[in-house]
Amino acid sequence: MDGQRTSGSIDEYIAQFPQETREVLTEVRELIRSCAPAATETISYAIPTFDLGGGHLVHFAGFARHIALYPTPSGMEAFADELTPYKRGKGSVQFPLSEPLPTDLVRRIVEFRVREVTGA
Repeated sequence: MDGQRTSGSIDEYIAQFPQETREVLTEVRELIRSCAPAATETISYAIPTFDLGGGHLVHFAGFARHIALYPTPSGMEAFADELTPYKRGKGSVQFPLSEPLPTDLVRRIVEFRVREVTGA
């Protein structure tokens, strides 16, 4: 499953995937929630999104072989060295499902984005 079906909520989006993928998507969601408790959940660009301060904080998505995190280009630039082992785009990184999720790295990226958005 590529997650491209239109979902009305993050719960519906996650429910589309096989169990292994659902578990990692749920883990990413919970990590983001714990780092950004004031953020609101929505679906934007057909993928789960957390908004904060009137804009997008981060997005995430599931695919057949990886989970993608979209922390914007600034989030990618700030962690460029640590993201070297992963396939990346200008504003996204892919974490293979065959490897443990780098939870500490994801947490720090989201915390960076929270500080960036809130100015705190």
